[in-house]
Amino acid sequence: MQRGYIARNVATLVDAPSASQDEIEPLSRDEALRVIRLAATKRNGTRWSVALALGLRQGEALGLRWRYVDLEAGTFIVRWQLQRLAWRHGCADPHACGGHRHRDHCLPDCTRHARACPQRTGGGLQLTELKSDKSRRTIALPPPLVAALMAHRATQLQERMTAGPAWQDGDFVWCQPNGRPIGNHADWAEWKALLKAAGIRDVRVHDARHTAATLLLAQGVDQRVVMQILGHSQISMTSKYAHVLPQVMTDAAEKIGEALWGDA
Repeated sequence: MQRGYIARNVATLVDAPSASQDEIEPLSRDEALRVIRLAATKRNGTRWSVALALGLRQGEALGLRWRYVDLEAGTFIVRWQLQRLAWRHGCADPHACGGHRHRDHCLPDCTRHARACPQRTGGGLQLTELKSDKSRRTIALPPPLVAALMAHRATQLQERMTAGPAWQDGDFVWCQPNGRPIGNHADWAEWKALLKAAGIRDVRVHDARHTAATLLLAQGVDQRVVMQILGHSQISMTSKYAHVLPQVMTDAAEKIGEALWGDA
């Protein structure tokens, strides 16, 4: 239709299938406490305290830099994320460059395999700005987290002095011992090791974000406030966490009972 070959796109007449929702598997409050207490004894342990309390996405947490953290005001700004991007060829003939890596499933004019290009560009770990206004947000920190981050920053400054010229300053809140950013795979491995050491069932890194959402709602925080903390674009994305909180439903039933029937 865009090319003018047909006057109508009949595919628009078909009802699209409903999107399936992934099962939410948040940690319980007791499990979250066990993780936080154990993480406090580990290097970069505040990474997981922030994840479980405020629900930052993995890329948002790994891309957080000190210039966006105001410990005196007790806030930080979420504006960037650390992503692993695909490499691009920097050579004049991408097809010839990847010649020794072409396989039977490659197209005749294949220009892939940029990772092996000696002049590759644009790939690896890169900071990218968050796209939506809802994702770019300022978050208030709980007082215990402010104190923990102050201690973490002091420890990181000591690491920087120890590393000397080997330190590569990226201003990252959580980084490797040489200052370089932490990749998503290493972050995933740290999370899995932490869960195993704490004797907690295996869950995804993203489930820490789900945990933050459910715990915030369980504390009676308004859904719209939770929506802003998590950077959701729609309130419906936040509302889906309500079904995993039976205690919230019980509290609501008790409150309406008191309002209509009182002591009776």
